[in-house]
Amino acid sequence: MGSVGGLAGEPVRSARSGRVSTGAQLDALSGAVEDLAGQFALQPLLHRILRRAVALLGAGAGSISTVDERAGTYRKEADLGVGCQEGRVFPLAEGATGAVVARRGPCVFDSYSEVRGGHVDPADRERLHATVAVPIEWRGDVIGVCVVFSTDPTTRFTGEDVDLLGLFARHAAIAITNARLHREAEERTRSLAVGAERERVVRDVHDTVARALGSIITHMDAAEVHDPAGRLDAARAAARAALAETRRTVLGLGPSLLDLPTLDDALAVELDWVRSTAGIRTGLVATGERRPLDADLEAVALRLVQEALTNVVTHAAASHVRVGVMYGADELSVVVEDDGRGFDPHDASVRRAGLGLTGIVTRARRLGAELGIESTPGWGTRIRLRVPYAPEGAVAGAAGGTACRVLVVDRRPVVRAGLVRLLGRAEPDVQVVGEVADAREALDAVRVLEPDVVLLDLRMPGFDGARLTSYVRAANPATAVLVMTDDLGDDLLKEAVHAGARGCVGTELDGPAVVRAVLAAARGDALLSERVLRGFADRDRPAPEALTDREREVRALVERGLPDKKIASVLGIAVKTVEKHVGAVLRKTGAPNRTALAHRAARR
Repeated sequence: MGSVGGLAGEPVRSARSGRVSTGAQLDALSGAVEDLAGQFALQPLLHRILRRAVALLGAGAGSISTVDERAGTYRKEADLGVGCQEGRVFPLAEGATGAVVARRGPCVFDSYSEVRGGHVDPADRERLHATVAVPIEWRGDVIGVCVVFSTDPTTRFTGEDVDLLGLFARHAAIAITNARLHREAEERTRSLAVGAERERVVRDVHDTVARALGSIITHMDAAEVHDPAGRLDAARAAARAALAETRRTVLGLGPSLLDLPTLDDALAVELDWVRSTAGIRTGLVATGERRPLDADLEAVALRLVQEALTNVVTHAAASHVRVGVMYGADELSVVVEDDGRGFDPHDASVRRAGLGLTGIVTRARRLGAELGIESTPGWGTRIRLRVPYAPEGAVAGAAGGTACRVLVVDRRPVVRAGLVRLLGRAEPDVQVVGEVADAREALDAVRVLEPDVVLLDLRMPGFDGARLTSYVRAANPATAVLVMTDDLGDDLLKEAVHAGARGCVGTELDGPAVVRAVLAAARGDALLSERVLRGFADRDRPAPEALTDREREVRALVERGLPDKKIASVLGIAVKTVEKHVGAVLRKTGAPNRTALAHRAARR
C-alpha cells in the first residue's frame, strides 16, 4: 500500500491535474447535494454519486458498498466501469472495503494488485491501477466504503483526492441513512396498517357471527312453543354464551406490545424504536397513581402514540420527542410532543398527506375520549388524548355500549347484504345486530335483540311495512322504525307514518346518507321531507285551535322536528313540562302524533 501522497521517489501526477476545472468540481459537488433532495431510493442515488466522484477524480471506475460490521460482511451497492457485482455480499476481511474498515480510515494503493482479496473480475484487473478508498461514516460508525480506480498507469492519488472523495462519501452516508430511515418508517407504517386491518377484519367476523347467533336465538324463541321438553332452552343458552364469548375474544385483541406488563413499558419500547431509527432524543414521563386499565383504552392510547411517533420520524424532522402519561383520578391523559417543523392543522391537504389519526379519532370518540392536536409551522406538534376510565365492572369496549344497534328487515338477500355492508363501512358507531327476511321473524328479533332502529322494506310480504311498524312499536316502544321505499306517494308510507314510523329512506341513498338517517331516527328526529308530507292526505280535519302562547311556542318547535329535550333547552323549561304541552297541542289540534303535526305545518 502506498502512502497518501504516492510512492517515494516517483513522480506523482494527481488524477485531477489539468483535467477538471475548479468550476467543474463545484458543479459536481453541488449536483451531488441536489441529488439527495427528497430522494430515498438507494441504488440510483449511489450510482449518481459514484459517477460524479469518478469523473471529478479523473478516474475510470469505482464502486460503493454498504458495511454490516456486526455480520462481518459488506454488500456491493453500485459498480461503475468494472464487472458488475451489485447485490453480492463478501466477507469484511477482503478487498479495499475490508482494508478501510480495518484501518478505520482512507487507504491509497498505487496499484490494484496490492489489494488483498479484491473481488474485481479478472478481465478488469489488468486495466486497474491506482486505487483510493474512503470510509462512509455516520455517527462514528463505518456504514459503507467508496472506492475509485484509475485506469491510467501514470496516475497517483494524493491527499487532496482523498479529501475530495471524502466529501462524496459524506453524501453517500446521507443517502444510505435516509434510505434506511425511509425503509424502516415504511415498514412500520405498513405494520400499523396491517394491525388496523386485522382488528377491522376480526370485528367484521364478530359482527357476522353475532348476526348469525342472533338469528339462531330468534328461531329458537319462535319455535319454543313446539318444544315442551325444553331442549331449545339449552340451545338458546349455548348460542348466547357463544355470542358473549365471541365479543370478549374480539374486544380483547390489541397490539402485541400490550402483552408487556404495563402501558408505560409498551411506550418505552416505542421510544426505543424512535431513538434507534432516527437518532431523535426521547423522553417518557409518567405521573399519578397507576391503576389497571381497560384493554380497549390501552389499545387506543398505544395506537395513538405509535401513529404519532411514526409521523414524527417520517415527517417532523424533529430533534426531540416526549411522551407523557398522566394517571388522573377519573381519566388517563397521554401527550406526545415534538420540536419538529409542525404543520397547519386546518390545512386539509396536510391532514390527508399523513397525519394517520383518523381511526384513532373514531375509536377515541367511541370511548368518550377527547383528542386534541395543536401544531404551528416551525414550532412542533402536540397531541393530547384524554380517556375516561371504563366504569367498574363494564365489559371493555362492549359493542352495544355507545353504538346504535340496527336490525335490517328486507325480503331480498342482496339488499340486506348491501345495507349491512354500507352501514358497517360508513360509520363505526352503527352496529348491525341482525338481518331478517321474514316479517313475522322481525318481531321476535326485536324482542330478543332490542335494536335502537329497525330499517325495513315498506312492501314486505306477509305483513306490509305499515302493519309491521305498528307491531314493532308495540313490541318495543323505544325502537325507532325507518321504512325504505322509492315511491314517496305510496299510501302504505302514509299508514306507516301514522303507525309510528320516524321516516323513510330511498334506495338511491349512499352509505353515509343512510347512516345519518339511522342515527337521526335513533335520536328521535322525524325524517320526512316536505315533499313527502305534502303528499299525505289528512285523514281528519284539525279541530279549531285554542292554544296558549306557550303551547304555540312548543308546537312551532315540534313542527321543526325538535325532540322534547331540545325543546326544553330552547324554552328553558323542564322536559316533563314540554311533554305536558305537547300532549295538549296534539289533543287540541286533533293530530294523532308529532309527525302528523309536522305534516300539517308543511301544508300551510
